[in-house]
Amino acid sequence: VPGAERTLDSPFAAQVFKVQANMDPRHRDRVAFLRIWSGRFERGMRAVNARTGKPFTIAHAHEVFGDERAVLDEAFPGDVIGVVNAGDLRVGDTLHADGAPVEFPPIPTLAPERFVRIRNRDTSRHKQFHRGLEQLAQEGVMHVLRRDPVADPTPVLAGIGALQFEVAVERLRTEFGCTVGLDPTPYKVARRTDDAGAEVLRGTSNAEVLHSADGTKLALFTSEFLLALVERNHPDVTLDRMLQR
Repeated sequence: VPGAERTLDSPFAAQVFKVQANMDPRHRDRVAFLRIWSGRFERGMRAVNARTGKPFTIAHAHEVFGDERAVLDEAFPGDVIGVVNAGDLRVGDTLHADGAPVEFPPIPTLAPERFVRIRNRDTSRHKQFHRGLEQLAQEGVMHVLRRDPVADPTPVLAGIGALQFEVAVERLRTEFGCTVGLDPTPYKVARRTDDAGAEVLRGTSNAEVLHSADGTKLALFTSEFLLALVERNHPDVTLDRMLQR
């Protein structure tokens, strides 16, 4: 139950903390990694995705170690299981047994600190380019930010370090056959905001509000000075360094 402590012998509940695609290139699969917090897992059991309220049958569960996989028939609190072809699961999702709803605290992450604009160099790979970006965003590899939440031909990639961009470029090339270019941007700092804050910020010239794939709104600033200026002039605007998944 939201807000209540959960004991180990409570009914089954687990949380998705990582999603990884194409771990097996032969099948282009997608694996969601869950940590079990309570109860006993049994292969083939039916659970509920707390975010959607929809049932989810955990039919293909593996213990994953590097490239090795072993089918799991059961697991217990503290164990990590890999659920194969879990296209409906996202980082932060809670799965629980039928009955009272379960809600675990969201997984916090820091706001990104590096920003580049990404462009597709091969227009014939348009669909693959956007499919690859969507996959990277769902995995939490980085944030894919767009001016328009539906369409933006040159979105902004946002991360903590430059290595994340190198990984994204290589995965787009090897897994989706896309050749991309990265261009610098003037942004230096980002903060999470809400609908009301986005409306205020759009009326200033001190920030640009972009949309993340999960619906999060990020206000991007070209300097710490402009961030401090907005915080001083608009103290009621939400500008949070912590993101939640």
